[in-house]
Amino acid sequence: MEKGKISALQMLLMLYPTIIATGILSVPSITARYAHNDFWFSPIIASVVGFMTVYIAVQLHKTFPGQTVTEYSTKIIGRIPGKVFGLLLLLFYTESTGDITRMYSMFISNSFLPQTPEIVIIATMVLVCAFCVYGGLEVIGRVGQIIFPLFVLPIVMLAIFLAPDFKPYNILPMFEKGVLPSLKGAITPAGWFAEFFMMTFLLPYLADQKKGMKNGMLSVMCVMITLVVVNLIVLFVLGTMTANKVYPLMNVARYANIAGFFENLETFVMGIWIAGVFLKTTVFFYVATLSTAQWLNLSDYRPIIWPLGILIVVFAFWGVPSSMEMTRYNVTGFPFYSIFVQFIVPLFLLIIATLKTKIGKK
Repeated sequence: MEKGKISALQMLLMLYPTIIATGILSVPSITARYAHNDFWFSPIIASVVGFMTVYIAVQLHKTFPGQTVTEYSTKIIGRIPGKVFGLLLLLFYTESTGDITRMYSMFISNSFLPQTPEIVIIATMVLVCAFCVYGGLEVIGRVGQIIFPLFVLPIVMLAIFLAPDFKPYNILPMFEKGVLPSLKGAITPAGWFAEFFMMTFLLPYLADQKKGMKNGMLSVMCVMITLVVVNLIVLFVLGTMTANKVYPLMNVARYANIAGFFENLETFVMGIWIAGVFLKTTVFFYVATLSTAQWLNLSDYRPIIWPLGILIVVFAFWGVPSSMEMTRYNVTGFPFYSIFVQFIVPLFLLIIATLKTKIGKK
């Protein structure tokens, strides 16, 4: 079905912006509501889910090489339960693609294009991503290679330019109420870390299979470090006001000023966010398309790209009534939904597959 091949490094460069794109703006404020000035520690706790998810995905791939979870789930738990789980997966990734696109359209509409109908913003993003998905996995891998440095460099620049405005004492007192607040704040980013399970759709097409585990773990580490750094930047500048901001990193970027020349760096933040959302939407779109084609036992996934694209636009435009509902869903619904579909059920599959393998050997 997929004839292209990517390297393990390309997989890393794809997953990093894909996981972090929607979290880099909103995670600081969400975690700060629960963890207060210890919210920088929450991504470290949440990364445990990411490391375990990568391990589960790789172990399942080793048991069923050359297949995705949509294909081997029927071999583990039976045809009907496997098909039900496959349906749950394709619905999850299709709906998530719509949610990502809706978050993008809300941000662009509220901040930069208030007169443009959201349906136009949504449709244009889905259209561009559809062309990328049609090009196949190798095209998406090259896009990840291009976007990765554009995504990392502005964050480094932001940290350097904001250094004179840092107030390191904002981190004190540390763990005044113990680790429990940070643990509560880790629930939402854990939902994003569970998205590393998407690598189960990429592992069969790696040119260097042995490096899958290493690069997957490295990708989790990079995401964790980035979120910790972003949270510390926001904490050192905004302090306790972080929880009251919708997009703290955007507010922080406005403080950057070097000799009156480098200023208004929120445009850089907006640029990396749009680039990251484009790649994230493309990867989710690709996974949704591939899982749907495999669930339907099709020989090629390309014929269903455009019908699925229309469905994604429908999910994006009518799925969430307002930005407040979207924020509430990201805090109270998405983390548990994501962890259940991409972590708990795959862990259950791995346990059953391991038991079947041991019983078969005996």
